[in-house]
Amino acid sequence: MLVTGGAGFIGSYLVKKLIEAKHTVITLDNLLTGNVNNLEEVMHHPNHTFVQGSVLDRELLRRIIDQCDVVYHLAAVLGIKNIVENPLRILEENIEGSKNVFGLAYQRSCKVVFASTSEVYGKNDNLPFHENSDRLLGPPTVHRWSYATAKAVEEHLCFAYADKGLPVTVVRYFNAYGPRATSTQYGGVIPKFVTAALKGLPITIHGDGNQTRSFTFVEDTVRGTFLCQDAKHNGQAFNIGIDEVISIKELAEKIKKITVSSSPIVYIPHSDVYGENFEDTPNRIPDLTKSRTILKYSPAIGLDEGLRKTVAWYKAEMDERKGER
Repeated sequence: MLVTGGAGFIGSYLVKKLIEAKHTVITLDNLLTGNVNNLEEVMHHPNHTFVQGSVLDRELLRRIIDQCDVVYHLAAVLGIKNIVENPLRILEENIEGSKNVFGLAYQRSCKVVFASTSEVYGKNDNLPFHENSDRLLGPPTVHRWSYATAKAVEEHLCFAYADKGLPVTVVRYFNAYGPRATSTQYGGVIPKFVTAALKGLPITIHGDGNQTRSFTFVEDTVRGTFLCQDAKHNGQAFNIGIDEVISIKELAEKIKKITVSSSPIVYIPHSDVYGENFEDTPNRIPDLTKSRTILKYSPAIGLDEGLRKTVAWYKAEMDERKGER
């Protein structure tokens, strides 16, 4: 099995799960955002091979896929700052990389599980989002929507290849978090809030904090992804998330309580960070009916438990760094 982006946050957990399930795994990662330290537990396992490289390298990818039966395609350029500041890279690299993966997998009838995102639903206010929900995005002049657009084009490629016979399944992730999700690597709000709280720095909220999200513990994200190997799930998309909803303001308060932090909670306009015309999605909540019914997926770790695990990891990391000084 091949995991593209396997040294990243979610990918590294998936690699470990696949090896624990007795699969032989090749990890492909260019290490621009991934980190080999994420693979420390499995790097030298006899059933694991790490290759530093890119899905943009078609010949390298061909040689690897020729050895594989299943491809988990998680490699992507992501992060709000990237989306706003470098939309061309978001569009070109994500779409071109996926074209390579799907085209080469199609030549071998190799099963593909493609990691998409809840971003594809955009700012649709008809909640919760089910897999056939309409997409509602802002105008193409607003770069905020470049990532959602790129991932939607990649999904279109998936389903177009599925019509031609490629065994492929799409998973749409809803805000994965957990240990190892650093703010510099992954860009998530939870790493930023936890880091600030533990350091006693201001917990900074962009906007008024009333926007709501469903935060999925990474082990649940990976379990849902793993379940899509089966051929009976081909040609389908599945929401992988949790139907526990919290506002960003409430999230900051919860993290402050768990960390026993004295950090103040401050609010700044989105425009101060991402420039004028930035749009945020007000609410993002999954309908998990299809995933529960067909995949037999159900999230096992609630937000309180997941945050405690995450905070404990961050605290241990900070204590270790202090001890090294």
